[in-house]
Amino acid sequence: MKLTGVELRHISMPLVAPFRTSFGTQTTRDVLLLRVVTDESEGWGECVAMTDPLYSSEYADGAADVLRRFLVPALAAAGPIDAHAVATVLTPYRGHRMAKAALEAAVLDAELRAEGRSFARELGAVHDRVPCGVSVGIMDSVPALLDAVGNYLDEGYLRIKLKIEPGWDVEPVRAVRERYGDDVLLQVDANTAYTLADARHLARLDPFGLLLIEQPLDEEDVLGHAELARLIATPVCLDESITSARSAAAAIRLGACQVVNIKPGRVGGYLEARRIHDVCVAHGVPVWCGGMLETGIGRAANVALAALPGFVLPGDTSASGRYYRTDITEPFVLADGHLAVPTGPGVGVSPVPELLEEVTTGVEWLAV
Repeated sequence: MKLTGVELRHISMPLVAPFRTSFGTQTTRDVLLLRVVTDESEGWGECVAMTDPLYSSEYADGAADVLRRFLVPALAAAGPIDAHAVATVLTPYRGHRMAKAALEAAVLDAELRAEGRSFARELGAVHDRVPCGVSVGIMDSVPALLDAVGNYLDEGYLRIKLKIEPGWDVEPVRAVRERYGDDVLLQVDANTAYTLADARHLARLDPFGLLLIEQPLDEEDVLGHAELARLIATPVCLDESITSARSAAAAIRLGACQVVNIKPGRVGGYLEARRIHDVCVAHGVPVWCGGMLETGIGRAANVALAALPGFVLPGDTSASGRYYRTDITEPFVLADGHLAVPTGPGVGVSPVPELLEEVTTGVEWLAV
C-alpha cells in the first residue's frame, strides 16, 4: 500500500457541559484529525492531544507540526507500507506518541478498509458489545455532583468514575456512596494530583469499596505508586505512567499497579495498546479502556479495542451524547449500559461530510 497524501484537519467541538479535572476545565474540544489517502483506500485517525500540554507534554498544534515536518515525510519515504511497519519507521523520532498513534490508526483504517476487514477483528475482539462507564468531572458542589451521577445511572451507565483532587475527594465519594449505595461500581481518578505524603489521606477512601484509584501520583513516580499500593487497600491503577508494553511490565513487576488503564493515543497506537493488553493478561492484571473525549472516529476504535478479552472492567467508552450534542459520525448510543462494536471495514464509521464541515477550523493537505 502506497501513501499518496495526508490531510490534517482541525475541528472544534463544543462540549455539552464543562468538564473539570485536577489540571483544568474544558468547554470545547479542539481535535486534530488525520485522513490518510493511499493508492488503495483512505482511512481516518484521531489525535487525542489536547489544546494545551496539561494532561501530557503533547498538544494539538505540536502534533500537527511533528506530523507535517517529520512523521508523514518519513512514512512517505519508506515506500509501500502496512500499518504494522509504521511504528518501526517512526522509531527514530523520540516521543510524540499521540501524533504517531493518529498516523498509525489512519494507515490501519485505510489498510483494513481496502481489505474489507474490521478494526475489531484485526485487534482480536471477542465481544460484539462492550460495557460502558462514565467519567464525572469535578463539580462546584456535592449536590450538583449527586444530580449528575444520578442522571448517568438513569441513562444506564454501569460504572461511575469521579475526578478528584486535594479538597475534592473523600466527601464527594462518601456522598455518592451514601446516596446511591454500595452496589454502584465506583472508582476515582486523580490525574497525578497527589504525592506520597498524602498516603494517609488517600487511605481514607478505603472504606468506600472503590474499584480503583487512578494515577494518584506523578507519572514518573512509579516507585512512589509501588509504595502507595502497600499503604492503601484501594487498588492502584496507572494511566499516565503507562506509555508502552515495556513500562507496563515494569510497573507490574514493581507492584506499582493492580489495574491498568490503556489509552491508545498515550501509548503510541492501537497495536501497542494490544501488546499492553497481552502483557497484562499474562500477569493476571485487569485492564480497561480510557477515553480522551474522542469524536466518533476515536470512539469507534476504542470500542473495538475494549472488546478484547482482557478488558474486564467498564471503560470510559461513553456514548457520543456524553460529551457532544452532535458528533461528526453517526452517534454511538448506549443500550443496556453497552455500546455495540462496529463491524464494518476499518473502524466501521466515517465522518458525515456536512457535520464535519460545520466544526472544521482548518485543513492542510500534505502531498507526498
